[in-house]
Amino acid sequence: MKDIMGGDNCHVQRKRVVVIGGGFAGLNFVKHLDTTLFDVIVIDRNNYHSFPPLFYQVASAGLDPASICFPLRRELRKRGKRNVQFHMGEVGSIDTFNRVLHTKMEEIIYDILIICAGTTNNFFNMPQLEKSVYTLKSTAQALRCRNDILDILERASLEKDAEKQRKMLNFVVIGGGPTGVEIAGAIGEMKRYVLPREYPSINQANMTITLVEGNNRLLGTMSNKSSEIALQGLKSLMVDIELGTTMHDYTDNIVTLADGRRLDCSHLIWTAGIIGEDIAVTGEGGRDISQEVIGRGRRWMVDCFCRVKGVDGVYALGDISLMEHVDPAFPNGHPQLAQVAIQEGKLVAENLVELEKSEKSSCRGKGYIPKLKEFRYNDKGSMATIGRNRAVVDIKKIHLSGFIAWLTWMFVHLMSLLGMRNKITALVNWIWAYFNYSTSLRLLIHPCRYPLRKRWMD
Repeated sequence: MKDIMGGDNCHVQRKRVVVIGGGFAGLNFVKHLDTTLFDVIVIDRNNYHSFPPLFYQVASAGLDPASICFPLRRELRKRGKRNVQFHMGEVGSIDTFNRVLHTKMEEIIYDILIICAGTTNNFFNMPQLEKSVYTLKSTAQALRCRNDILDILERASLEKDAEKQRKMLNFVVIGGGPTGVEIAGAIGEMKRYVLPREYPSINQANMTITLVEGNNRLLGTMSNKSSEIALQGLKSLMVDIELGTTMHDYTDNIVTLADGRRLDCSHLIWTAGIIGEDIAVTGEGGRDISQEVIGRGRRWMVDCFCRVKGVDGVYALGDISLMEHVDPAFPNGHPQLAQVAIQEGKLVAENLVELEKSEKSSCRGKGYIPKLKEFRYNDKGSMATIGRNRAVVDIKKIHLSGFIAWLTWMFVHLMSLLGMRNKITALVNWIWAYFNYSTSLRLLIHPCRYPLRKRWMD
């Protein structure tokens, strides 16, 4: 007899559960898993957990990277989890037939595989953009964006030629979702409040921020009222809005829109789309089965229990999973939000414990029917901040905006950060910046060039 995951009915040793990714889904899975029943290995390319909703704060010098990151080893140890290991690495391929995954440093055998590797930037068939645009999908990308924004402000402050100064200070943000609105608003605040105080030699009119969105409104997943408030809030921060058009090309600091218009652009920040991390997957005989298990947006197709369809012992959670035609409220799949990942991580952990208890009970000759739960997303709402005192919150039929929405946004994000130190640091930075727009984080620290070396995993 085989269990629902395809494993043998009785095991002397604990099953090995391998978790790819230490984000919201991966950490919450481990948090709710009874690790006395399993051996767990968590794999991530970084040795820290980061908080993606606040990447834009790092990019705009509102928070330092350490405030939104937390060491994974410490987090796993802090929770007192037994039988949990952390391996730093990047998974390149998965052999589902032999139950082996490969990183650049090792091969790991698994009994149960939990894929929550997250997403990366989607450039929509324009791969050349990867080397020329700024993105906000990691702490490192946000830090690079911050450094280059500060660098260009310092250089522009020394430029005497007004026309050259103007060309140096053209910022274009592609994508009008929460991240695009938030980074555009943050740069708009720098233009309106920081420039006159700290860069008096820069003519404020020479700095432009343009937000380009393909739909006819901002924040397309939120209410019309939130979209309109976000639009007016950005305009008050001197941000130009281009709705109903997309970017066709970006070459030689010129953005060409789909309608043929051209925009000068010294800094292009791309927030327009995401796609699942690229992981090769094979089945019996080394046959490529990616077309069978991976759907649109490079998301792994799963059933109502988050099991990857057609593959035993493999689950996909969070942004990289696609649960279509299962939940009536979300027939085309769930939104790629932190709350979905958190809820899926908890559900799968509880279901695996139920299955393991059932298996052990059967081995002892007892009957125990596992109480498996199907995933149903509890939508707790959406929110976005446009700047100081400016935010929008949609919670079911409740809509908040202005100062109360900003306080709500701040509270939710503070509570979501790992570590009390991070919570306190972020709160102090926000309070300090609230009163005087001054921050010690606008430090331009370039990495040292020497010694030249490759990363250890290359």
